[in-house]
Amino acid sequence: MDTRPIGVIDSGLGGLTAVRRMMRIMPEEDIIYFGDTGRVPYGTRSKETVIKYTKQDIAFLRTFDIKAIVVACGTMSSAALELISGEYDIPIIGVVRSASQKAAALTKNKKIGVIATQGTITSGAYTRVIGEYLKDTEIYEKACPLFVPLVENGRFRKGDLVVEEVVREYLTPIKESGADTLILGCTHYPLLFDVISDFLGEKTSLVDSGAESAEYARSVLKMTEKQAPLGRKGRIRYFVSDSPESFTGYASLFLGEAGEYGAGYVDIEKF
Repeated sequence: MDTRPIGVIDSGLGGLTAVRRMMRIMPEEDIIYFGDTGRVPYGTRSKETVIKYTKQDIAFLRTFDIKAIVVACGTMSSAALELISGEYDIPIIGVVRSASQKAAALTKNKKIGVIATQGTITSGAYTRVIGEYLKDTEIYEKACPLFVPLVENGRFRKGDLVVEEVVREYLTPIKESGADTLILGCTHYPLLFDVISDFLGEKTSLVDSGAESAEYARSVLKMTEKQAPLGRKGRIRYFVSDSPESFTGYASLFLGEAGEYGAGYVDIEKF
């Protein structure tokens, strides 16, 4: 048994959707969350900058005695993780591999769609990793830059004509491709789950990348015998690199329940 916390990082607050799943499936675990809200978005940054930022984010988390890290950001997972994970002596779990594994298991016609930030799509990470799990798969990728600001402004519910039109514009090519599985490759996108599912139809399976990273983390902890004792009540601490005052409203949005969520400020450039 290991009661050390799990670290979770994201370029902003979308990674809280991964925390939401972790709270449900691993309520006994302590979690340290850091959202780099002062430097978001990462999706338009160069690969070198993303690697630098990711290392700084991990350096902050390692000031705590953590036992594993979940990189709940598609851009970091695709641009940096494979290059730097070998530098650390604890498990580092990204959203790309966990979501790819799930999509490969779900698809029946070997046609998989991926929506994510421009940086994630440009990296080609999902195509590479899905290919490791399932050969001869057709991958249809689409950058969806308007999804993040829409979600952060609370525009993600069915019946919102603006959101529905943007979803239609972005996802029509994927729908026409016949893909039977779609990876939501940014941790903001699960909030659009109902609108996207309604547009694509019930025959298309949606893969929540944040939720899958949480599931993958649980399996890693179980395999390495680093789980906290069952029945224990875990504690969650939140940190951001800009404006802790606005954290509560966004946290309620991504965690799916109202509450007084406080966050500490981190000068991430010191790391």
